[in-house]
Amino acid sequence: MEVINTLGRRKTSVARVYLTKGTGNVTVNNRDYKEFFPVAVLQSKIVQPFELTETVGQYDVKINVAGGGVNGQAEAIRLGISRALVKIDEEMKPALKAEGLMTRDPRMVERKKPGQPKARKKFQFSKR
Repeated sequence: MEVINTLGRRKTSVARVYLTKGTGNVTVNNRDYKEFFPVAVLQSKIVQPFELTETVGQYDVKINVAGGGVNGQAEAIRLGISRALVKIDEEMKPALKAEGLMTRDPRMVERKKPGQPKARKKFQFSKR
């Protein structure tokens, strides 16, 4: 099996995922994913696609991730892994799609507008 290369995005995070046959090693930016994401909730987001498709420990994953915060990065990785698993076996897609792991979350931060302190917040109105 050759290396499967996919991309996952969330907010401003971009994750490049390289999936190969192996023993279940997950490496994020040349560090173990448990070291990179010390929070258990984020670790569970990363292994979620493997648990849903019952492929835990079958693939080695090498990930390069940049931009955004830790949650956005974890969700970008999750999308990339899901896309890679579907490239390997198309029959995994319905299970992943049912959990919403095949959809790129389009929500982005709204830009700041001129004449306002933030995107929607206005400066205090003074009548006199």
